[in-house]
Amino acid sequence: MNEIIYDPLARWLGEWASDIGIGSVCLRLTIAVLLAAVIGCERASKRHSAGLRTFILVSFSSALVMLLDLFLMQETPVKFPFLSAASVISIAMLSGNSILFSSRNQIKGLTTSAGLWSCGIIGLTAGAGFYTVTLISFLLLLCILTYLPAVETYLKNRSNHFEIHLELKSRENLQDFVTTIRRLGLRIDDIESNSAYLGSGLSVYSVTITIASQELKKYKTHSEIIEALGSLDYIYHIEEMN
Repeated sequence: MNEIIYDPLARWLGEWASDIGIGSVCLRLTIAVLLAAVIGCERASKRHSAGLRTFILVSFSSALVMLLDLFLMQETPVKFPFLSAASVISIAMLSGNSILFSSRNQIKGLTTSAGLWSCGIIGLTAGAGFYTVTLISFLLLLCILTYLPAVETYLKNRSNHFEIHLELKSRENLQDFVTTIRRLGLRIDDIESNSAYLGSGLSVYSVTITIASQELKKYKTHSEIIEALGSLDYIYHIEEMN
């Protein structure tokens, strides 16, 4: 038995919650699965690459590995959680595979990848019996994934710099686009041709733009600027890149 129980929730539950027994093992695995299910549902509802089952499996296996490490350190001369350390590396590799590169030179899945890794760490804390830390970390992670995207979108839309995916009907229209951009009070910092669209009949570019006009900085958002540019006849498609 543990003579000192450092976790407030473990102290409230009793010594059985801190010991490695059937009851505490079931509790820790259940917590890991339930909390991961909530995070997984949030990701799945937004149609991200890693969904409900992926988050549950990562958290469940992390908790199980931590429990096994605790048992080995208690019953054998091993005093270092080798399995947990290896699982952290494995989770990082798994979450890295959820990062995708689209044909529009956009990187997708970074948030899901970080969330999957974080969920694995929460699984480790649940397996270790740090109930308070687990619940606090879970609530913070859920808030980050649920509420911060709106704040992030607002900040990006008010930034003086943004990048667009531009599809022109012809390469000859590029000069007209550059001229229009300058007249609007915008500055082109970089233009990169997208080779993924060769043979499509379109002239496709990734364009980095800075809002130079003071009036535009005060009254226009990226969405309004892009909507205005989209009305040009020679533009087939235009959108902001994340």
